[in-house]
Amino acid sequence: MAFARTCSVALVGVEGVVVEVQADLEPGVAAFTLVGLPDKSLTESKDRVRAAVVNSGAAWPQKKLTVGLSPASVPKSGSGFDLAVAAAVLGAAERIDPRVLADIVMIGELGLDGRVRPVRGVLPAVLAAADAGYEQVVVPECAAAEASLVPGVSVLGVRSLRQLIAVLADEPVPDEERDEQGRPDPLMAGLRVPGTGAATGMHSVGAAQHDHGHDLADVVGQTSARTAVEVAAAGGHHLFLEGPPGAGKTMLAERLPAILPRLGRQESLEVTAVHSVAGLLPPGKPLIDVAPYCAPHHSATMQALVGGGPGIARPGAVSLSHRGVLFLDETPEFNSQALDALRQPLEAGHVVIARSAGVVRFPAKFLMVLAANPCPCGRFSQRDDLCECPPSAVRRYQARLSGPLLDRVDLRVEVDRVTRAQLTAGARGEATAAVADRVRAARGRAAERLAGTPWRTNSEVPGRELRSRWHAMPGAMDEAERNLERGVLTARGLDRVLRVAWTVADLVGHDRPDATDVALALQLRTGVPRGVPMALGALT
Repeated sequence: MAFARTCSVALVGVEGVVVEVQADLEPGVAAFTLVGLPDKSLTESKDRVRAAVVNSGAAWPQKKLTVGLSPASVPKSGSGFDLAVAAAVLGAAERIDPRVLADIVMIGELGLDGRVRPVRGVLPAVLAAADAGYEQVVVPECAAAEASLVPGVSVLGVRSLRQLIAVLADEPVPDEERDEQGRPDPLMAGLRVPGTGAATGMHSVGAAQHDHGHDLADVVGQTSARTAVEVAAAGGHHLFLEGPPGAGKTMLAERLPAILPRLGRQESLEVTAVHSVAGLLPPGKPLIDVAPYCAPHHSATMQALVGGGPGIARPGAVSLSHRGVLFLDETPEFNSQALDALRQPLEAGHVVIARSAGVVRFPAKFLMVLAANPCPCGRFSQRDDLCECPPSAVRRYQARLSGPLLDRVDLRVEVDRVTRAQLTAGARGEATAAVADRVRAARGRAAERLAGTPWRTNSEVPGRELRSRWHAMPGAMDEAERNLERGVLTARGLDRVLRVAWTVADLVGHDRPDATDVALALQLRTGVPRGVPMALGALT
């Protein structure tokens, strides 16, 4: 009997479980048995591995071969086990010293010609291996940069099974033929599958932090909405923009990611892990260090928004926008059940999806921006009578957004129609860079105040902590508390007003929110004018 073992990783969402791949050879009729709860794609690895071994110049053992994936109770899926299975078989056949394989984690798919193809989820898989104490991993060459993001792990990138055999057997490493310069790498084919819908409306802000193609200076007028966008970015508050078509709601939402601070190291790893599992990592950029932006179409299903799908669940829009912005344009046109499914992720910061194949947990800590017209024709207003919709149609349209969902939105702003005078004046508003500097300074003040706590932005702090540890100025909350008594605010709404007031105070440089800061927070929450200037500069 000949035996060898190595390791690979089974992914469940963005969390990994190290799997021991064992190969056993016994005398008998040549057969290949794979056990350990493999799915269809993993079962097919028997044919891929056999062809890859033969085409790599190694002899396939003509004996009874059993490959076991342990722990057997954990479901395994995907083609990322191919490399580990091939190495274990070659170890059992004594083509490779079995002792060399025992402490190595191998991740990669094999082509029939022996080339090693990349798979989704390399970063979370290597993170799981590092957490389990493994220090050596083998991955496809084109995924080596992604795997190297994990500290304390030695990464070997190989282009073919022949190279891996040579390295492990201490033989000269063959040079693999590369494709002509300028041609796309065929190894990357299939990693980003066209038409899956996962990438629809999904892109990250460019590495230049301030995207000159999306500058806030391009937005004409809209002082209130610009202030709300700045407050949302500074405190991580959810935002609802309501106004007629063409007023600038989409423009404001598209420019919001550029004023968010760059992601920290841990945040970048979290975002990159989600995008790696989804197969959406930008080419040539293994680490995402800027806030992602996701804008799904209003026809998106509940599975597209929160995650799901057949078999093992895939991340949805709420997870693809983790640590970034989720923009829902034409929000009333979304399925009402899909919108209400966002309520739990908004509170918890993660989404848990239960399927027959297992329970998956994805991070979902995002900044949500909702945009809607005031009525089906988009011209309803309290100041004019241009709307031709009957009152019943207006009520039905506005009722598509449930009260519990809107209660979780901190900022609600009416975006006014742009006038001819504003368009022809030629005056430009503040540029993205100037606003981003203020947002970064405000986040720094909040982080200093919240040091030693699990929270980093004002929107994350529970209301009880704000009321007991960080108090507003005496009398500053009187008007907000009267709104609570009159039923204008809920208890959750009062806490959110206090959070927004702290963000306004951070932006204008106040040590504690005063009555003016709270009044602006109330105006941004309720939409009712409170007699305070909407420009933050007037509050300093």
